[in-house]
Amino acid sequence: MILTFTAVLGLLLVLVRPLQRNPFFILHFALVVGAAYLTETYCFKLPPFQYKTFLLLIVYHLVSINAVTFLAYGLDKRAAKRGDWRVSEARLHTLELLGGWIFAYLAQKFFHHKTKKKSYQTMFWLMLVFQISLIYFILNYLGFLH
Repeated sequence: MILTFTAVLGLLLVLVRPLQRNPFFILHFALVVGAAYLTETYCFKLPPFQYKTFLLLIVYHLVSINAVTFLAYGLDKRAAKRGDWRVSEARLHTLELLGGWIFAYLAQKFFHHKTKKKSYQTMFWLMLVFQISLIYFILNYLGFLH
């Protein structure tokens, strides 16, 4: 399981250059691999690169990326109040695009952050529509929506 999680996220890290400079993705990577280690050590083992292993990776990925996205919004809001160095919008959008849009939306409401900036909200909602459309087409292609 650790091998699968490390290979998939590591490949993503190598292939997508902006992720290499995104400390929130690095944190996400560490959280997912750490969760795989704890699961494998204390709960159960799954063979590498099997169907169930990838399903568990998706679950861990979504939980972790949403938590990290919420953290990124909180840190950016705190930096905005203090006048410190901010989290770039590109980094926030990257986290949303990787699946963190659920907690990004909640963080916007909770922290009252990025809610009035129209260009940011436009990009946020376009990415959300894109992701939902992509999920729909994948599920339709796999025959789950017939």
